[in-house]
Amino acid sequence: MPKLDPLAAPLRTGSTYPEPYAAMMRGRSSRRLGDLAGLTQFGANLVMLEPGAVASLRHWHAAEDEFAVVLSGALVLVEDEGETWMAPGEFAAWKAGVANGHRFENRSAEPASFLIVGSKAPHEVVAYSDHDFGLDIEGGRVRHTYRDGTDWAGPRE
Repeated sequence: MPKLDPLAAPLRTGSTYPEPYAAMMRGRSSRRLGDLAGLTQFGANLVMLEPGAVASLRHWHAAEDEFAVVLSGALVLVEDEGETWMAPGEFAAWKAGVANGHRFENRSAEPASFLIVGSKAPHEVVAYSDHDFGLDIEGGRVRHTYRDGTDWAGPRE
């Protein structure tokens, strides 16, 4: 396969979260590089954060491993155990099934970016540490849920 241009991947802004969580993702954009390459066994996304933006709600995956490397700027990794400043070239990883809610935040005055790579499990459940919210993903279909697995109908926190 020839060298790919990351700018050829469509630019996505915000997130797929419903409100009120979607509004919390202002200043976040991404390019799905794995999709651009036609990859099927894992995803690779380039995520860009403007100053003050966050990458996601704090979350963890039941069935998918994740690996992230900071590409530019300075990011704060927020996990259950605390916060860690990260610079370009530094990386973090999360094993599937380990309940350690995590996310990146850009607390600097400059844009920042990171590459996130994750496995594509046939069935995935994502739990959110700070909200009664979750995702159930199967066959490419995303279902929003509460922590107990019932269908999500809006915040009840």
